[in-house]
Amino acid sequence: MHSQTTTQSEHVNTLHDKANQYLTHSISDYFNNSLRFEQFSLNACNIFLDYSKQNLDENVMQSLLGWADDMQLNTAIKGMFGGERINHTEDRAVLHSILRAPADKQKSVLGEQVANEIAGANQQMKELCQKLHKGEYLGCTGNAITDVVAIGIGGSYYGAKVAQESLKAFHQQSVKVHYLANIDGSAVAEKLALLNPETTLVIIISKTFSTQETLLNAKSARSWLASYLTNYDISDHFVAVSSNITKAIEFGVKETNILPMWDWVGGRFSVWSAVGLPLAIAIGYKNFEQMRAGAFQMDEHFQNAPFAENMPVLMALIGIWNSSFLGYNSLAVLPYDHSLRAFPGYLQQVDMESNGKRINHFGDEIKLTTAPIVFGQEGTNGQHAFMQLMHQSNEIVPADFIVSLTSNSDYHHHHTMLVANCFAQSEALMVGKTLKQAKANLTEQGLSANDVERLAPHKVMPGNSPSNTIVFDHFTPKRLGAFLALYEHKIFVQGVMWGLNSFDQWGVELGKELGTSILAVMGGESNDTLSSSTQNLISKYLDKRQ
Repeated sequence: MHSQTTTQSEHVNTLHDKANQYLTHSISDYFNNSLRFEQFSLNACNIFLDYSKQNLDENVMQSLLGWADDMQLNTAIKGMFGGERINHTEDRAVLHSILRAPADKQKSVLGEQVANEIAGANQQMKELCQKLHKGEYLGCTGNAITDVVAIGIGGSYYGAKVAQESLKAFHQQSVKVHYLANIDGSAVAEKLALLNPETTLVIIISKTFSTQETLLNAKSARSWLASYLTNYDISDHFVAVSSNITKAIEFGVKETNILPMWDWVGGRFSVWSAVGLPLAIAIGYKNFEQMRAGAFQMDEHFQNAPFAENMPVLMALIGIWNSSFLGYNSLAVLPYDHSLRAFPGYLQQVDMESNGKRINHFGDEIKLTTAPIVFGQEGTNGQHAFMQLMHQSNEIVPADFIVSLTSNSDYHHHHTMLVANCFAQSEALMVGKTLKQAKANLTEQGLSANDVERLAPHKVMPGNSPSNTIVFDHFTPKRLGAFLALYEHKIFVQGVMWGLNSFDQWGVELGKELGTSILAVMGGESNDTLSSSTQNLISKYLDKRQ
């Protein structure tokens, strides 16, 4: 490991030297090479990546790939898939990918007992989905369940929610699936107002069954059910996904309605487990299996493709080049697909919670900028909002444009215009508009010389903003699985290259600890360690509440 840090330093210095030169390069000039597009694009798992609009060439790519070799990236990949405890601060393996692998692989990595547990959980999910879809799962009054509300937060919410929205065209019609994550009472009231307690099933998703926000929402849902269904046993209205069976039973969930979680599946990568149960209910278990199959296909590509032809590796190295060397500290995620509108929010958690760190494996400060600030919105809405900054400010913001060549709707002209806007924005961010071009355009419009001089500077756009364009032929559960796995592996590679642990989240834990402390103060306890600001804010709230 220490030899790797020396090698890293040598490569870092080389790449820093290159970056100083490439900051003055024009991306448009790379296209003087007629083969630029063919040489800087690839296809994997029915996903096409065009990275020809990045500010790099073969020279930079070779340096980045050489650094990856010297950082023993291949060994790190084998270690993760082989079940090594790469989450060293929590002494855990990172094996969410094994959940989408064939049974024989699960047995070889985890052993027969755990592989059987996975098979049992999958069967439990499948049977529950079938009962719900056939109208055979009944509430305490004998009526079939028509609505499911999944209560979780963070990784117990985001993955399933974004996948469900992405796959709306594949939803079954018999049961509606809702999500509740926010502890704002208004959000709870709004959600419960949509539901009939007699026909509602509540799925509580919490690994430890102690997550503050999830338990509060679950207790409110339980009180809501109990207030309407007096004199009934409401235990059939609850399902839990948790590793803490005792607490789930104490809450009121039948043991037969508890699905397992494992400590080697991190929350933000857990949609492939029983955490994905709400999604499986929404799209049907067969489609959920297809999503897993697509992810496994990307897993195989990631493990076996040479790095120069490896989509997750290339995306990761390009991202590092942009953030750590060229100094572009943000990443705009721009899905030109209404169904993927929740993806930027999901990626904010998966990326920034994983790699938003500054300490390496040895406890030393990392000298490079790590995770970018991820933001985004569906196209074309973003064009009429933050993309103004991307076009004309001093900030260069790399972007991932995401688009499907076909639509699941019948409004084909709309889709043509949508795709045209996607391609136009990546082109405009790259080429920009010079002062000379701005003056020429205004002159062609018939403006006076004075008006041309006055207005032209306001029309100038620096350009030279790098972007990837990720293209699907058609959006399906299998494509979505591969797509989510692509970003998971990209983030893992970046963590390896920066030398950090992508799988803990101590910053999140600090917020939870302080939240508990402040709740105690609101309940009457004293705490002199809190700042005067926080103590006075608490007093202000308590005074108003009284």
